[in-house]
Amino acid sequence: MSEQTAGPKGSEKQPELKRVMGPGLLLLFVVGDILGTGVYALVGDVAAEVGGAAWLPFLIAFAVATITAFSYLELVTKYPQAAGAALYAHKAFGIHFITFLVAFIVMCSGITSASTASRAFAANFFTGVGVEDAPKAGVLILALLFMAALAAINYRGVGESVKLNVVLTIVEITGLILVIAVGLWAFTGGGDVDFSRIVAFETAEDKNTFLAVTAATSLAFFAMVGFEDSVNMAEETKDPVKTFPKILLSGLSIAGVVYILVSIVAVALVPIGKLEESDTPLVEVVRAGAPGLPIDTILPFLTMFAVSNTALINMLMASRLIYGMARQHVLPPVLGLVHPKRLSPWVAIIFTTVIAFGLIIYVSTSASSNAIAILGGTTSLLLLAVFAVVNVAVLVLRRDVRETGGHFKTPTALPVIGFIVSLYLVLPFSGRPAQQYIVAGGLVVIGIVLFFLTQQINKQLGIKDGHITDPTTLGSMSD
Repeated sequence: MSEQTAGPKGSEKQPELKRVMGPGLLLLFVVGDILGTGVYALVGDVAAEVGGAAWLPFLIAFAVATITAFSYLELVTKYPQAAGAALYAHKAFGIHFITFLVAFIVMCSGITSASTASRAFAANFFTGVGVEDAPKAGVLILALLFMAALAAINYRGVGESVKLNVVLTIVEITGLILVIAVGLWAFTGGGDVDFSRIVAFETAEDKNTFLAVTAATSLAFFAMVGFEDSVNMAEETKDPVKTFPKILLSGLSIAGVVYILVSIVAVALVPIGKLEESDTPLVEVVRAGAPGLPIDTILPFLTMFAVSNTALINMLMASRLIYGMARQHVLPPVLGLVHPKRLSPWVAIIFTTVIAFGLIIYVSTSASSNAIAILGGTTSLLLLAVFAVVNVAVLVLRRDVRETGGHFKTPTALPVIGFIVSLYLVLPFSGRPAQQYIVAGGLVVIGIVLFFLTQQINKQLGIKDGHITDPTTLGSMSD
């Protein structure tokens, strides 16, 4: 989330953020935030649900994300402030517990996303150094070390840099372009390509086609998230009312096209079973498509760089949300402590890192064989719940006649459709495995316990009406 200097309601007015992002930088931010761990790590898991038609869940996920993006566009152009979904829930419902839950769930989605990236980082590292059958304990230890390294970087006070985002976005896109280029080379060069797999549905025996597609879509949706983070840059974007609609939709479209092309190339070059078994599916793709070229030795390291970007941004966001909620007296005040020298929210960083450790250890030692799919699916589960709230909020806030003018307005049918589809993909009927609900439920329970614990602390400290008064302070950065 973007840096905020505004304090709680009642404090003196603070200077506004500098508007430095034009259309080009905003587009790179949107594309860079969407591209990342999802497509690099989950293509095989999506294909495992529906067979060679893996492109279809990505297409549906793109459609669902675009529908919800229209709701975000109306809200961000109507209220061009940082804080995103928490701000919209606060304005629409005015119920402090709901605002807290939305903010906490967004924070949890950042941790689960970063944890997914840590597992993908570890798997690609072992592949990159030539260890094909990496021991589970080795992957677990490296994933934990990676997360600890992120905490150390976070502690040193590294904020979001637009220039760094540009570099990392170029690296992410380069890796995916390599995969697509290998596919085109194999297609035109007479490589071992099986186009029949692209239209072949292969579903598990206990699922019909519709259930398999929705289960795969709920997983593929993880690859489309990230666009919602861009609304937190509203106060740093030049003319956001005019800029956001075109740029956000363009960024989503670019990501959607890239994902569909990558999924088509993947299933045409590699058998589904091999894609499903691999934690580094795109490495398998370039090996099959260009066996005589050293691309497969380069891609694991590009992937590590790409998922590192995803993980760092998400852990930065999560720790700042925790810090912001502590400042608003809806989490224990200790979580809002700032290191006197590093000027970073060190307790919030430790708290979010410990949760990430717990998630990584739990999914790595559980009965399930695919930790990346569990964590990625949990991320999409959490964010789809938030998207359902946002789609309702946009309709509720149509009654806010105080905010008028030339803001973007989405057709009324789209938020309705977005709410229904998002809610369906959250529910068990969509074919989600129970373990995703266990992980998500455990995180939400932690949040609820902390919320009511804070109420007791506030009473003892004599703090009355401790609740979120200004959601735009939730994502404050102290560096």
